Amino acid sequence: MDRERDEQIKDIKTENKNTTEKEDAKDSLANNYEDLSYDEGDKKKSDSNFRKRRKSQEEEKKNNFKKILAGAIILVLVTIIATSFVLTKFGVVGFIPSDEYKKYKKVMALRDVVESNFYQKPKDDKLEEGMCKGLFYGLDDVYSSYYNKEEMKQLTEASSGKYVGVGLVVTPDKKSGAIKVERVVSNTPAKKAGVKPGDLIIKVAGKSYTYQELDLAVKNMRGEEGTSVDVTFLRDGEVITKKLERKKLVLDSIESKVIDKDIGYIKIIGFEEDTDKDFEKALTSLEKKNIKGLIIDVRDNGGGYLNVVESIADRLLGDAVIVYTKDNKGNKEYFRSSNSQKLNLPIAILTNGHSASASEILTGAIVDNKAGVSIGTTTYGKGLVQSVVQLRDGTGYKLTTAQYFTPNGNYINKKGIKPNIEVKDEKNQLPEAIKYIESQIKMKK
Repeated sequence: MDRERDEQIKDIKTENKNTTEKEDAKDSLANNYEDLSYDEGDKKKSDSNFRKRRKSQEEEKKNNFKKILAGAIILVLVTIIATSFVLTKFGVVGFIPSDEYKKYKKVMALRDVVESNFYQKPKDDKLEEGMCKGLFYGLDDVYSSYYNKEEMKQLTEASSGKYVGVGLVVTPDKKSGAIKVERVVSNTPAKKAGVKPGDLIIKVAGKSYTYQELDLAVKNMRGEEGTSVDVTFLRDGEVITKKLERKKLVLDSIESKVIDKDIGYIKIIGFEEDTDKDFEKALTSLEKKNIKGLIIDVRDNGGGYLNVVESIADRLLGDAVIVYTKDNKGNKEYFRSSNSQKLNLPIAILTNGHSASASEILTGAIVDNKAGVSIGTTTYGKGLVQSVVQLRDGTGYKLTTAQYFTPNGNYINKKGIKPNIEVKDEKNQLPEAIKYIESQIKMKK
């Protein structure tokens, strides 16, 4: 760019020099004409010749001016291009300052190298996809990703609770570098095969995957209904390979029942699209059976939609803060419940090390507002909120956009929420919750 600009400046200087020389020649010619003496016979002819010369000089002057003007315009354009870059490849039109342009110049140069020297003709859409994925990879955030059309479709299907798969909910585990099983869905091939929460997935169909390749691993675990896939797990240092059949799964996100005659029990498997509606139906049904207390089970629940957990908390709490978020500019957004639907019953919520994200939001809301107690073990510790956005072309992304805090201002990321009543043995957690609710019922009598 700088060399082109210097050449253009040189051309303009040359044009200016030529113009000055021609202006001097014109002035000299005019002076000579004034010093001439004519006789009457030659005057008419001399006047005619002079007018022609004068007109020719004026036209030449105009042409020179146009050249100078054109050169100046080109110089301005070259300067703009040198200091700004217009992004149109990704559908965005705008000027980027020169210091920002430098960040993209290397990528563009590398793309030129690839297109010129790769032994095959590269596919433009794949190069673009790779650049987009690289942008999110550079965040070093396991929760932020760019999705192509197929991956975005799978993400949407999983959130709706309807898809063809093996019945695993997985999460990236940066500590181990592997993909961790967060939850094994009931009545699925994975559950029947004995896969357990906490198992690490190291291979799918014979190919190794790291935590950064979670999307690809999930994609390969899915497929046509009736086909099978070999998944290799690591459990307590032991390598286990299981052949899992792919089935069409319609996942129920809520399980409910009455236990010990008058205690309602609701297990929230995931905070999916319609979980709040299913929770409302389950709770209404339990209330009609005259329950006197409620146990909510979010063990092995990896989370889900913020608006869904907000709706569920609104059904349980009075006028209270459910959670608040803070973005990178320090802006806070508070999510509150109303008083209209408060559940006036003792509540216990069961948690473990796989209770994450939305599960922790609900736990924090119940505990901090003294609406109930948590029983079990410390939660996972995910205090970050992601925004999932689908773009017009069918691709999309998931981006961490805020931190969240419990009503009392606790930031639980990588720390989790310690239970009010710690019970390490999973078999004893529900009995302990029943015991707590019964004690609260007696106190009300």
